[in-house]
Amino acid sequence: MRKNFGAKPWSYPQPVFIVATYDEEGTPDAMNAAWGGIDLDDQINLCLSAGHKTVKNLLATKAFTVSMGTVEQLAACDYVGIVSGNKEPDKFAKAGFHATKSEFVNAPLIDELPMAIECELISYDSETCHLVGRIINVSADESVLDEKGKIDPAKLRPITFDPVHNDYLVIGEKVGNAFKDGVALR
Repeated sequence: MRKNFGAKPWSYPQPVFIVATYDEEGTPDAMNAAWGGIDLDDQINLCLSAGHKTVKNLLATKAFTVSMGTVEQLAACDYVGIVSGNKEPDKFAKAGFHATKSEFVNAPLIDELPMAIECELISYDSETCHLVGRIINVSADESVLDEKGKIDPAKLRPITFDPVHNDYLVIGEKVGNAFKDGVALR
């Protein structure tokens, strides 16, 4: 038997995205955005309410970065989701974050979060809160790369959001080989 829950925004995994922008004075800001994903090779979609300072910033600058929340920075990632940049101007610094300007877009990379998607704004609909960004670059700190120079999830330790229980979970154990294990069923 299955239990029906009705229409809910539930999926697993649900990435913990930390969206970062600069304001009109070049001050970095960040927010936690648990609703989003990649739907095309070069596009990311997020659900962000129009009242967020981060949204106002990215509408002005037409750029933003999306970092992966990590176990090591869990408290800071949660903090930027529960504190409004409209009310706390030093939110970025109080989270313990430091910024380096992206080489590709007018937005900050968060030094403490080792993987980021660097984006230009394509569109934003304030009624539906639907934001679409063009992926210009993906960057990762060398500390999370494997011996082949690729991102190693075991080193990155990204977290996901459990929307059913309001928990954070860590991505971890390898359980199979994509584009290989299913071949046995041919």
